[in-house]
Amino acid sequence: MTRVMQRVVLGVLLLGWAGPAWAQSRPLATEDPETVGEGQILLETGFDYRREESYPASGLKGNLWRLGTFGFSFGVSSIAEIQLDGGLRNRLKITNRSDAPLADMLSVDGDSTADVEDLVIGAKIRFLTEGQTRPSMAFRFATKLPNAGNESGLGLDTTDFAFGFAMAKTVQSVRVVGNLGAAILADPVRGDRQNDVFTYGISVARAVRTGFEVVAELNGRKNTRSGTAITGTESRSVLRVGSRFTRGPVRLDGAFLFGITKRDPMWGFSTGLTWVFNAFRVP
Repeated sequence: MTRVMQRVVLGVLLLGWAGPAWAQSRPLATEDPETVGEGQILLETGFDYRREESYPASGLKGNLWRLGTFGFSFGVSSIAEIQLDGGLRNRLKITNRSDAPLADMLSVDGDSTADVEDLVIGAKIRFLTEGQTRPSMAFRFATKLPNAGNESGLGLDTTDFAFGFAMAKTVQSVRVVGNLGAAILADPVRGDRQNDVFTYGISVARAVRTGFEVVAELNGRKNTRSGTAITGTESRSVLRVGSRFTRGPVRLDGAFLFGITKRDPMWGFSTGLTWVFNAFRVP
């Protein structure tokens, strides 16, 4: 059995132990079509660790800590929300350096480097409510800003745009969510070309008991260019398996992650919390 198949089977077996699921949030990356709710704010925060994370454009590879990751979702209506996601501190313990297109731009002394995370600003609009036989559906678009610099080796100094559809259906105690879309990724070396990649995600959540869920997902992107992908825009895919505990408006989460492609981290983990609260009145 291949490494990929072993990880997929692991996720399915863990879910088999689990009974109604809440809308998706941390630790999953697959977007649920349900919105946070009119006048509400959803706040997510946490940290990640990733073993053997690679940065093909700068040639760096190492063990990455993502500290102070955050996400805000503002419910501007019953069917729409504005999203803001980022991170306060990414720190890479460098284990390997190799020749790469942006290697000569590095200003890294020693065996570690750090930077902020790129900020992502987006919006989600639900246009179909879930029915007895039909799934709920939403359209989402987002722009990634170049906050992390290529001097640190952790950023590309490029602006990217992504859009796609999210759909979900709850069947008895299981909620299945799927994402399909595309992203326009700028070439970090040349300013006159881009790579249009296919984005995807599928997640499953099932409750073990009231307030406790087991979750799993496969989320990533696929290069669509013939031949070798533009450096920094290669195919990537990550499998996550974890759980969530909800008490009132607060949810705690944790997950293990496993990289599928050779450019993804070998393994890692993530933990954090989500808090939803009433914040303002929509006129």
